[in-house]
This record gives sequence, C-alpha cells and structure tokens, in this order.
Amino acid sequence: MDNAKLDLRRVTMRFTTRRGDKILAVEEVSFAIRPREVAVLVGTSGCGKSTLLRMAAGLLRPTGGEITLDGRAVTGPGADRGMVFQAYTPFHWLTVQQNVEFGPRIKGVPPGERSAVARHFIGLVGLTGFERVYPKELSGGMQQRVAIARALANDPEILLMDEPFGALDAQTRVIMQELLLKVWEESHKTILFVTHDIDEAIFLGDRVYVMTARPGRIKKVMDVPLPRPRTLEVLTSEPFTALKREVLDLIREETLKAIAEGRPAPR
Repeated sequence: MDNAKLDLRRVTMRFTTRRGDKILAVEEVSFAIRPREVAVLVGTSGCGKSTLLRMAAGLLRPTGGEITLDGRAVTGPGADRGMVFQAYTPFHWLTVQQNVEFGPRIKGVPPGERSAVARHFIGLVGLTGFERVYPKELSGGMQQRVAIARALANDPEILLMDEPFGALDAQTRVIMQELLLKVWEESHKTILFVTHDIDEAIFLGDRVYVMTARPGRIKKVMDVPLPRPRTLEVLTSEPFTALKREVLDLIREETLKAIAEGRPAPR
C-alpha cells in the first residue's frame, strides 16, 4: 500500500530454543496499516501477536520479510515508535512529570517546552495533580496512564501497544479503553494494538486482524463499521455482536484445528 504508515511484507520469524528445537512462530504475514488507523491483532495466546508487535518495534529482527515505517526499513528500536507494554514500565525513581518528560529531555527539548508538553499529556490521560507523585504510589491503571502519556510525549509516528490493559481488573480495563479512545480522538496517532480480548479488539479497532494458531498467519481481516466517537453502548449493538460472533468462530476453528493436528493448544 503506497500510503501505508506501517507495512509488513511476508514477515516470518523462526526461533531456536536452548535445546536446539526450531520453532516457526510467525509465517509470511503481510498487512499495511493506514495513517491514523487503529489496527488490532487478535488471536489465542501463543499465536505470534506480540512477536509481530516486537518486530514492528525493532526489538526483534524477522528471519524473513520486511517491515517499513513511512517507507523506511525498521532495523531496530527508534523514537518514531512508542511502545506500551502489559507490564507497568514507568521509571520508579522518577516522578510522573519526570517520566513523561523523559523522551523530550533525551531529544534535547528545552526545559520549559518539555514541561509544557508533559503537562498536556498528563492532563490528557487524567493525571493532573499527580505530577510530583512516584509510580509506586499509583494504582496499576494509573501507572499505565503514565506509560501512555510518556509514549505520546515523544511524538512517535505510531503507538505500539502490547496487551496494555491485560493485567487490570475488568472495570479499570473498560475505563482505560475509553481513555485510549479519548486520547486517539485528540492525537489521531496511528496505533497497532495487541489483545486476546475480542470485545476490546472490536471496541477499539478500525480493522481487526484475526490470527491463526502457531505458526501465526493472518486468517482474516475484518473492517469494524462502528461509527466514532464510540461509547460503551456499541457493546450491545447488533453490528458489534455479529462481529464478535464471527471472530469467536474463527478463533475456535483455529484452536480445534490445532488440537486435531496434535499440536498443543495455545496457552
């Protein structure tokens, strides 16, 4: 795709275990994410979702194929990609303000300017008043807000999110999903989001990429025809329910196929 923000072409990843066993984790995956799009990878655990995301981040090098961002080959980590992990990753020795200022400070942004940038994103994620607080004094959901603000303050071309709400309780998770949609409405950042939660995938995404069981391939690409801005009411709408049923059937089919072929079911 000529106007793709992130483009994966025939991406493959093979691992060799310590015992010398060779594992084909991802095979011949191709897709292109448009600018300002929220693209979601969904599938059972072990299907290669996070592996694909880490390759897009430059944390892993594919053993085959090519990944480009704005037409430039991804060969390693870079400030043009912001990463938010499932684990809480704020720097615990820095305050919220210092955490969010970290990227701009490394870039050499003047103190006054980076302070203003940090305050803007701290406010955007609902943490105004917590600027001088240390992460260990915050809840898990609030720590993830810090991580999102820190990633956005660096002004990346794309935000890569690896099950960022997976460790949160159900109520906090919904609140964080709504928060992410609010942040997207203001920033319109391109997002590649990984989850195993089907409701989350459909609620957040413009397109959902359903993956096969290992080795991970793209089984189906599904457009999400739900209007934006979105509210929780869409979760009970007929279009949402129909999409959820289809995704569930696709993933169930892959799990049953893996069992029938004698492969361990994904964990």
